[in-house]
Amino acid sequence: MARFEMHETELAGTAQMGGADRAETFCDMGLMYATGRGCPVDLVAAHKWLNIAAIKGSDRAAELRADLSHQMSKTEIALALRAARDWMTMH
Repeated sequence: MARFEMHETELAGTAQMGGADRAETFCDMGLMYATGRGCPVDLVAAHKWLNIAAIKGSDRAAELRADLSHQMSKTEIALALRAARDWMTMH
């Protein structure tokens, strides 16, 4: 578990770039969790990062987030939205 937290932190750190690059990094993180690329599939985390990417201006992330939400329960979506809000508040 710590490995994934460190990996997530490293990716978030690379997202300190500006504008579109930053949104695309967050989008890539969402895709990573959605597909299980290098980590277990985690739809809540995927939705969280896609939501953050969409907020930062990624239209692609907004579309992917909408598609992903059809596979999630209302509770999972609420958890993902809360996690995104918490992350945005801290960063």
